[in-house]
Amino acid sequence: MSSLVVFNISLSLDGYMRGPNPRSDNVLGDGGEQLHAWASDQATDADRKLLEDAIRGAGAVICGRRTYNDSLPSWRADGPTGPARLPVFVISNSTPSELHHGGVYQFEQTIECALQAAKKAAAGKDVCIMGGANIGQQFIRAGLIDELSLHIAPVLLGGGSRMFTDDSGKRLDLRVKSIINSPSATHIRYTIVR
Repeated sequence: MSSLVVFNISLSLDGYMRGPNPRSDNVLGDGGEQLHAWASDQATDADRKLLEDAIRGAGAVICGRRTYNDSLPSWRADGPTGPARLPVFVISNSTPSELHHGGVYQFEQTIECALQAAKKAAAGKDVCIMGGANIGQQFIRAGLIDELSLHIAPVLLGGGSRMFTDDSGKRLDLRVKSIINSPSATHIRYTIVR
């Protein structure tokens, strides 16, 4: 069985995955925390089940260096999947000089190398690509995504880092696979039509 490659991102209704004015003490920018309320203590049973199912179905995670740098203080050695300790492949031109002892992180220089290593580690389970916009856009432009999993928060941020800015003119047809609603987000999973 071949791994599905799923790009997974939380964003505002107006398409921002980071609010305006990001800074070291608030990496998601003004209002950005609301984008992830569905995966926090505000989560409903539906949100928690969705997250548990996603972790159970995944075999590896890919992220960019900015996501790694911004998230490491909360992820620590276990990575974004916590006790599941799925391997995380970080796309970066360099490896940090200090790494968490026993951490789940590996560093790759290109999206292709990261995907190849993640598929091998996933052993047929899903490969989850998460934040940020640049990494997601690279994978989408390269045609390496099978599904998009969007978690749309009920907020208009009005600025920040926009998720979909590709002006290449390339069309991408999608088919809705599932929709789950909660007060914190509308979770829509799309299959990319080839």
